[in-house]
Amino acid sequence: MKSIPTEQIEHSILVLRGHRVMLDSDLAALYGTTTKRLNEQVRRNRERFPVDFMFQLTNQEFVALRSQFATSNERPGRGGRRYLPFVFTEHGALMAANVLNTPRAIEASLYVVRAFVRLREVLATHKALASKLDALEKQTAALAFKHDALAANTRTQFKAVIEALRDLMTPPEPKKKHPIGFVTPKEK
Repeated sequence: MKSIPTEQIEHSILVLRGHRVMLDSDLAALYGTTTKRLNEQVRRNRERFPVDFMFQLTNQEFVALRSQFATSNERPGRGGRRYLPFVFTEHGALMAANVLNTPRAIEASLYVVRAFVRLREVLATHKALASKLDALEKQTAALAFKHDALAANTRTQFKAVIEALRDLMTPPEPKKKHPIGFVTPKEK
């Protein structure tokens, strides 16, 4: 199996109910199996998947996800999926690879874990930077009160720098998907 870019896996990781998770269909694709087969193995080994490893989406969550990502109109019971999707946390994704027990699933699970770890590190960096920015903002405000000599222009520049850093910390907007097929120059 060729290596899977961590960024590709990171795009499959969602935040639901306060947890970073992956959809069963995304995990099955990475592990080289069908969603049906993955979910069969999960049901057969249910004791290995407590609620902090895996949970099933509610209908409202599924509808919200579908509209958020502009996916097809698949609805449980109406073609496509028959059941609401399961989502797996980092530990659940690793356990799913173990119950599938295929060489590809085990190898791909390493990439999945690395992607979760990388996201955790990025979030920790953002939190640390945010707290440092807050401290810097408080210090500049305190300086303004202590020293009237600190020009209003300098305070404005400090504020602009802090706001620019905060803007850099916000996640980018999702990229617009390009249409498939022939596109005329006017449609671009």
